[in-house]
Amino acid sequence: MTDRLPHEKGFHISWDQLHRDSRALAWRLDGKGPDNGHWKAIVAITRGGMAPAMIIARELDIRTVDTISIKSYDHQAQDEAIILKKPSNDLVKDGHGVIIIDDLVDSGKTLEAVKKLYPKAHYATVYAKAIGRPLVDTYITEVSQDTWIFFPWDMALQYVEPFRGS
Repeated sequence: MTDRLPHEKGFHISWDQLHRDSRALAWRLDGKGPDNGHWKAIVAITRGGMAPAMIIARELDIRTVDTISIKSYDHQAQDEAIILKKPSNDLVKDGHGVIIIDDLVDSGKTLEAVKKLYPKAHYATVYAKAIGRPLVDTYITEVSQDTWIFFPWDMALQYVEPFRGS
């Protein structure tokens, strides 16, 4: 048991670091697709997977990019994963040839929900925590389960509450 709050063991990610790590993830994925090394599409898990997906799509010259919207966090508290929007079934089917991208796998609840829909997709995250790591096919950096990652879109000179919701 620790007296620290989750955010007190923080790992702060800058936009530059996220860009470098997303490019490194693209390098790991390059040439690994099932179609002579190529990938059919990228599906970003919103919202955190959108920035890495954009960078990876550019690096790998993948023009077909879509999103799956899932809500599993309410600020810093994790809940059950609820799918709000899915990509076209004509595009993704069972996931074969598709990279599913997220910024982080934490408990794995989000990826478990997506894997039920797309069991043959390739799952990639920029960052991975120990509990969720077995659900990811490719990742860049592992952090301890008790580390809270501060992403650049959540930060300013000090923490800023989102415009909508809490």
